[in-house]
Amino acid sequence: MFDRLNHDSDARFLRILAIACFILFAACVRILPHPWNFTPVGAMALFGGAKLRNPWAAFLFPLSALFFGDLVVGFQRFSGFYRVIPLIYLSFCLSVMIGRLFRNRQSPLGLSGATLLGATQFFLVTNFAIWAFGNTYAKSPAGLLICFAAGIPFFGNTLASDSLYVLILFGGFALVERLWPALRAAESRLPA
Repeated sequence: MFDRLNHDSDARFLRILAIACFILFAACVRILPHPWNFTPVGAMALFGGAKLRNPWAAFLFPLSALFFGDLVVGFQRFSGFYRVIPLIYLSFCLSVMIGRLFRNRQSPLGLSGATLLGATQFFLVTNFAIWAFGNTYAKSPAGLLICFAAGIPFFGNTLASDSLYVLILFGGFALVERLWPALRAAESRLPA
């Protein structure tokens, strides 16, 4: 079926559909039980940013998946931290932007850098938000350092899950493109 694609628009549509399926896969995995911060959401944001040419789609697909996942798992997991939620979404927007910056450097080294940068900014943004809006840590430089120190185990999970799911999403999509070259050709014919 995919080998007989004659129209660029059909190939582009199927490419976007395949990307959307990978994002949907990540969204579904996210709602399964998992250790704290071990989800595919950061990788999903990097993937959407890197693979979707349209900037609106690059943000809309992963953030919609994040939002609908939050509806399923419930915002109550942030009990008392409802003011942190917008900053969590902002952090995922930053991950989409990182994916967009690295879209032309999808080598193992480039993806490793994007993954590390995405996990690090998530750690910094969310821990700062918990310190700033929560009541657990003193509102002082020492309190902020204690908050960051307490978040280090979660950073390990974030980095490990982002690394795993970047491998699955980007590697899986590369395999799909290799099996159906029309999908890769559709990307190369699009204007930059």
